[in-house]
Amino acid sequence: MTAPILTIANQLTLLRMGLAPLLVILVLSQEMRWALAVFVLAGVTDLLDGLIARLGHQQTTLGAMLDPVADKVLLTSAFVVLTWSSHLRVAIPVWLTVITLSRDAIILASVAIVNLTVGRRIFYPSLLGKLSTVSQLVTVGLVLLLNAIPFRVPGLEWLFRLTLALTVGSALHYVYSASARRSRRG
Repeated sequence: MTAPILTIANQLTLLRMGLAPLLVILVLSQEMRWALAVFVLAGVTDLLDGLIARLGHQQTTLGAMLDPVADKVLLTSAFVVLTWSSHLRVAIPVWLTVITLSRDAIILASVAIVNLTVGRRIFYPSLLGKLSTVSQLVTVGLVLLLNAIPFRVPGLEWLFRLTLALTVGSALHYVYSASARRSRRG
């Protein structure tokens, strides 16, 4: 008998992907507290799907592929809506969103090109990539919070700059790692 594809962990990952459009709708409807709640729920599903997959022996190839896609769908949706919505008290700067989305597009294109020209390769996330994702999640969460509950946070600009540095650094590290891996095999 084969293992099920739609495990509980994978269903939670799909739920996280489905929460992204709801988050966008809530922000556009100026329901910032609900948007924050949905973002927190998405974060909880991210933690739970990983725990359930590991502890429940539900790790699947589909889950390994879906999890980063779900993260990107959620983050991309949040960055776009929290940058270009006109009614926000605090917005993510355009420069940060453009760099973040460009980085993701470059990595996606690079993976596709490598897989098509060299053959299937698996690219595991680096520590720097994980730190970049965490800083992006913190940025989105804090911007949602500041729009849901109006107060000021000193140094918010520094968080944006840190997120930028980690995003660019992880992209450079990814390109370096991919090229070093290829040259060792070639």
